[in-house]
Amino acid sequence: MNTSTNIPVTENEAWGFWGGLQEEAPAAWAIALPAISKITGCEPDVVRAFLDSRHGRHFADEVRNHLFKGKALADAIHAAITQWMTWRTNRLTNSTYGIPSGLPYLTGFVIHCGIVEETAE
Repeated sequence: MNTSTNIPVTENEAWGFWGGLQEEAPAAWAIALPAISKITGCEPDVVRAFLDSRHGRHFADEVRNHLFKGKALADAIHAAITQWMTWRTNRLTNSTYGIPSGLPYLTGFVIHCGIVEETAE
C-alpha cells in the first residue's frame, strides 16, 4: 500500500486495469481507485482487487474509449465510472457471477472481485 495516500498498489501490472492503460496506468490508478471506492462505498483493497481483475481490464477499455474520443484522463475515468454505474446487473450476471440483479454494474463487480479474492486466500 502507498502509505502517503493510502492507495493500494496494483498486484497485476501485466493485465487488469494497469495493463490496459499501460503508460497512463500510474496516473489513472491514482484517480480511479479513490473515485471508485467513494462511489461504490467499497474499501480501497476491494477496489484494487477489481482493478487487478479481468473486469478491471474491461473497465480500462471503457476509459480508453473515452480517451480515444479526446477526453482528458480524469474526465475519461469519470465518464467510465458514470457509464458503469448507469448499467445494471441482470439475471445473466446473477447466474454467472452470483451478483444480485439490479445493482449498478460497477458496484456489483467491485464487490464480486473482493469476495473472489477473499475466498481465494
